[in-house]
Amino acid sequence: MTQATAPHLNTNVQETRPTIHYQVEMSQPETHLFEVTLHLVNYPSPILDLKLSVWTPGSYLVREYAKNLQDFVAFAEDKPLPWHKISKNHWQVDKTGVSELTVRYRIFANELSVRTNHLDATHGYFNGAALFFRILGCEKQPIRVTIVPPRLEWQVTTALPPVAEETNTFLAGDFDTLVDTPFEIGRHQLYKFDVLGKPHELAIWGQGNFQAQQMITDIQKIVQVEAQMFGGLPYERYVFLLHLFSQAFGGLEHKNSCSLIYQRFGFRAQDKYDRFIQLVAHEFFHLWNVKRIRPKALEVFDYDQENYTPSLWFCEGTTSYYDLLIPLRAGIFNVQSYLNNLGKEITRYETTPGRKVQPVSESSFDAWIKLYRPDANSGNSQISYYLKGEMVSLLLDLLIRSTHDNQRSFDDVMLKMWQQFGQAEIGYTPEQLQEVIESVAGIDLTDFFKRYIDGTDDLPLNQYLEPFGLELVAEQQEEPYLGVRINTENGREIIKFVEAGSPAQAGGIDPGDELLAIDRIKITGNSLSDRLKDYQPSDTIEVTVFHQDELRTYSITLASPRPTRYQVKPVEHPDSMQQQNFAGWLGVAIATV
Repeated sequence: MTQATAPHLNTNVQETRPTIHYQVEMSQPETHLFEVTLHLVNYPSPILDLKLSVWTPGSYLVREYAKNLQDFVAFAEDKPLPWHKISKNHWQVDKTGVSELTVRYRIFANELSVRTNHLDATHGYFNGAALFFRILGCEKQPIRVTIVPPRLEWQVTTALPPVAEETNTFLAGDFDTLVDTPFEIGRHQLYKFDVLGKPHELAIWGQGNFQAQQMITDIQKIVQVEAQMFGGLPYERYVFLLHLFSQAFGGLEHKNSCSLIYQRFGFRAQDKYDRFIQLVAHEFFHLWNVKRIRPKALEVFDYDQENYTPSLWFCEGTTSYYDLLIPLRAGIFNVQSYLNNLGKEITRYETTPGRKVQPVSESSFDAWIKLYRPDANSGNSQISYYLKGEMVSLLLDLLIRSTHDNQRSFDDVMLKMWQQFGQAEIGYTPEQLQEVIESVAGIDLTDFFKRYIDGTDDLPLNQYLEPFGLELVAEQQEEPYLGVRINTENGREIIKFVEAGSPAQAGGIDPGDELLAIDRIKITGNSLSDRLKDYQPSDTIEVTVFHQDELRTYSITLASPRPTRYQVKPVEHPDSMQQQNFAGWLGVAIATV
């Protein structure tokens, strides 16, 4: 009986299940307009609810993608259907008595970033959250996407699987997958290679001074090292999308792909190439940490509003810690390059006054209103969860290693998080994250979390570096301390930042002031440092500025020089335990540094 009736029931379900098909055209790419057609059959309600996401996972800012939508129409059999907009990103269509309908609209796409859409005469790139509607009640339904390029020579690259015997048509298992899979369409260069028996692709749009084979070889090394950490690759195919632009930098992670944007001539100089490799290592690491190992607050995405979590320090900061280590382990960086880059990160952290004001858990929670929206006071009032999260992860790794003679490390934390949460894609709470770290460390970390994650105590970097034969060396600036940062804009010297508690702030200087003179002699941003060397701490100088077009002169008393750079260096005479710890952590003898 069961065998006789089951096919009949399944057939009925198939007949009534909604089918969703998007077609994306770009007939005039010079207009920057994607032309999107949604064909929908068997939507169960007389009212069709369509919502455009306000943000995209991995980039924690409400971006209001609906602002780019225009020319919305809905119809069935060439007859218009009534519709109205009920909120900034929510459209309703009255489809009473209709089983099959079409919605058309256009999306303006002229913002080249990994989080948005871009269309011009050379290519089209889009993220699902910024282009496709979420159809309420159909979030778990499969979605077909057909791309219609404007020219025959344009190719389509995406991590979505193709639909057999349908040209440029791809299938997303559900809306989350559609959002998570960007598309690159155009005349990009496409390179195919295998890693650990699985196919990978590298699509490069734009001209630059990259060496493709070197890039692919180094990417293969990164994939292998990260796969070894987690016990294999959790996908069947992976796609790297790389956009080359003038001075751009950024990345966005996805489950089976990543989008990268980098300066087109940033590959010849070693330091710039190293930064690109860091970017690759960072975004690829995210396919575990964030895309599969993710906070409970991000287990199910709410695309209509902010999704708050205090754990971005682990999502992004820990990933930043590893994006330096992975190239070292892969043999792309040497240990001196690693320590130099670590010193640069520590310098950024130690020269950010906001580290004394904002805990990193609060920075994580407030990402939506602070990190991506910096203002003139940001450096004084906040700290990046990328940056402090990296520092905290460094301390935790060193703590675990020194406690267990390098037999345990933060690698074990990542593997345990993968096994406990990532493989099943079960979100973790902040308490569960702490429990896993404590279980690997074998000690109670309540005080550590209270002081360094939920508090603003200074990080005892030297205390944690010393067992590994390293010390943090500060380099003092030569000139007395004033406390401003200046940008030259259209020939004008604009004060962009005034440090809290500095002589400049105490004297009345504001961000936005135009610097004109010191002691009645013209000054430029480039000459400021040299001019200040002519003075001593406690000297009083007259600083002349335009403040909102009003000429003002302030008397400012200079302070003692401050550290401007930090380097991580070996101690003079490391003992045997320090040498052993160093080699266990970084894989080479400390004598090689």
